[in-house]
Amino acid sequence: MDYFIGALKQYADFTGRARRKEYWMFILIYMIINIILAVLGLDAISALVGLALLIPSISIAARRLHDTSRSGWWQLIALIPVLGFIVLIVFLAQDSHDANEYGENPKI
Repeated sequence: MDYFIGALKQYADFTGRARRKEYWMFILIYMIINIILAVLGLDAISALVGLALLIPSISIAARRLHDTSRSGWWQLIALIPVLGFIVLIVFLAQDSHDANEYGENPKI
């Protein structure tokens, strides 16, 4: 839960880097919240939660891409049907690089 709260505290911070664990734990909690709301039949609330978490999810994905030495603009590749989404998942799942233009390695 700390990773989710930490991502919310950096709500619109598109600078720096995010570790794999930080990104995927945020996505996991985000998905659990949406599944619970869908099971309870609270679709309107689920849509509001999705809208409220849109900017934090974009910012943490940008920071995750920075960790792999890519610009946050690479998220736009997901607009390409199927192939773009697969490529983005591969980029987000890659390991951290050493110090780069976006800062020091957060693993250290």
